[in-house]
Amino acid sequence: METVPETPSVGWIGLGNAGYPMAACLAKRGYRVAVRDADPARGILFVGEYPKCRAATSAPDAFHDCDIVVTMLPNGKVVREVVLGENGIGPHLKPGSAIIDTSSSSPFDTRELGTELSKLSIDLVDSPITQERLHDIDNGGATLMVGADSPTAFNKVLPVLKDMSKHVFHMGGLGAGHIMKTLNNYTSVGSIIALCDALVTGQKLGLDPQTMIDVMNVGTGVNFSTLYSMKSLKSFDTGYQLELLVKDVRIAKEVIEKSGFQSELPGLALEYLEQSMEGLEQGADHSECLKSWEKRADVTIKKTERRRSL
Repeated sequence: METVPETPSVGWIGLGNAGYPMAACLAKRGYRVAVRDADPARGILFVGEYPKCRAATSAPDAFHDCDIVVTMLPNGKVVREVVLGENGIGPHLKPGSAIIDTSSSSPFDTRELGTELSKLSIDLVDSPITQERLHDIDNGGATLMVGADSPTAFNKVLPVLKDMSKHVFHMGGLGAGHIMKTLNNYTSVGSIIALCDALVTGQKLGLDPQTMIDVMNVGTGVNFSTLYSMKSLKSFDTGYQLELLVKDVRIAKEVIEKSGFQSELPGLALEYLEQSMEGLEQGADHSECLKSWEKRADVTIKKTERRRSL
């Protein structure tokens, strides 16, 4: 009789806009997830929705019985503090367990953290996220880019990765997932900046911005922003903060520079996006960067109805 693999015990740290629905994917598949967030109310809310799960305490040993712990945090510095800081969980995890970092982190910080965790017989796997369509992450449709130094570590976490996503790509050794994530976001940033340039220029020359987007979506200018995050110019509600986008561009600039490749575009993109944060509230949606372009162009983008081709 074939033995059915036992479902691993999973811990989850970080229940933000992406962390909450992705942790929910595991809960829906029968995992008894131990969850923790900087805001304890998020953990209580999660357990209220998924009673078989539990809210982990803030104690360093709160995940001592977990086979796998997933981190979904703002950046690699926070991940390091949570794992190996003064009250870090790392020293209290059982040998042979694994940590999956789904945060947008520097691959160089990730590799350093992995080396330190290996001394505790703990595997670190990086598995940041992206998505095909806006809000895919909310419905189990995430794309994961994975870095792992050993086949054993990768195979250990693969079932969990598959249960919380739609697509899983093994990019290479530890840090490779974060390299792919930052280059993916960097490519997206290029389209965001070009779109903002195009919209203000088009309006100054008499074009309707919404019609411009409608044209791009059936032309070669189509991209994630024209299809989803800036498809309607009437709202800024993608759920992805501008400050996180700026952080990702900083990482991309570091990665490109350390690769030995020379390009002025990363620095210019970072300059534009840092400027776009001026005057916006903390937590502003990334699509609100358009307001900075409006100010520089001395125009206010028209909010008109979408038009169909004739």
